[in-house]
Amino acid sequence: ERANLMNMMKLSIKILIQSALSLGRTLDSDFPPLQQFFVVLEHCLKHGLKVKKTFIGQNKSFFGPLELVEKLCPEASDIATSVKNLPELKTAVGRGRAWLYLALMQKKLADYLKVLLDHKHLLSEFYEPDALMMEEEGAVIVGLLVGLNVIDANLCLKGEDLDSQVGVIDFSLYLKETQDSDGKQDGGITAVLDQKHYVEELNRHLSCTVADLQNKIDCLEKTNSKLQEEVCVWSTDRIGSLQEEQQQLKQQNELIRERSEKSVESRQGLDEMYSDVWKQLKEEKKIRLELEKELELQIGMKTEMEIAMKLLEKDTHEKQDTLVALRQQLEEVKAINLQMFHKSQNAECSLQQKTEAISSFEGKTNEMMSSMKQMEE
Repeated sequence: ERANLMNMMKLSIKILIQSALSLGRTLDSDFPPLQQFFVVLEHCLKHGLKVKKTFIGQNKSFFGPLELVEKLCPEASDIATSVKNLPELKTAVGRGRAWLYLALMQKKLADYLKVLLDHKHLLSEFYEPDALMMEEEGAVIVGLLVGLNVIDANLCLKGEDLDSQVGVIDFSLYLKETQDSDGKQDGGITAVLDQKHYVEELNRHLSCTVADLQNKIDCLEKTNSKLQEEVCVWSTDRIGSLQEEQQQLKQQNELIRERSEKSVESRQGLDEMYSDVWKQLKEEKKIRLELEKELELQIGMKTEMEIAMKLLEKDTHEKQDTLVALRQQLEEVKAINLQMFHKSQNAECSLQQKTEAISSFEGKTNEMMSSMKQMEE
């Protein structure tokens, strides 16, 4: 959106300057290129505005940032006073439009907006971080506005219905006309407008897809960290308990050996004691072997869990790379033409495969969770 608005501003300023120089006269408010320039500029100033809730309802006007100019630049006090003294202005939108008219007539519009851009910490109260006025496109537009100082504008604010004007961009002013005797001009304009609507819809679709992937990656990262913590704690506790049991068995074996040595001194009941001790020793060895096998099994399962965690981290990084690639693709789509239709189909197939990969990854995660519950049982 920022790039589109910046390009529209370039076209509107270019056509306005060319039209004014070709006419060689002072422009008035009825001049169509001048009207379209103010419409495009209004869209630029509205981009990324924060919605402020009041007792009446929601207020979203670009006049709020423009009021800061009076505090930052004393030269703009005359404009602010003139706007406040116009009784026919009832809304903030109308006051903002009147302010832009007066600033253009003073040939100070670029200077005043540059003052706002130099104090972005104040603009953050009115705009979102990704708004046009907060990014580099705003500085480019202010630089383009300097070129308007070569024209003279004589705009009469009295009698103008600035409150209820509908700011709609007329794209027909910026489309190059072609000489075609068969009347194909309207078809070309319609095709260009259809292309623009398609690209905008594709941009919105990709933006939603990127947001969904980012949310899924965040959830996977949180789940991955929880799984790692739970596996580490569970493995540590289990290994500690097995080691304690092994130590207890060793102590019992020592006691049995000591008893056997003492019983050897007495010849009475030697055969019976030897047989009992031998049976008990076999049972203890059998128990010890079973415990050692279980310990080895737990250690192997811990190793498998660590490998699974590494695979999860690798898959997460791949999803992040995919997210970066999608963002780059989103930036490139803004400058394409109708040929992007075939490429978008390939991109949708790729996104579907990645979605299936994410679904399979979630299935693997669920299987791991179920296996962990079984291990805990």
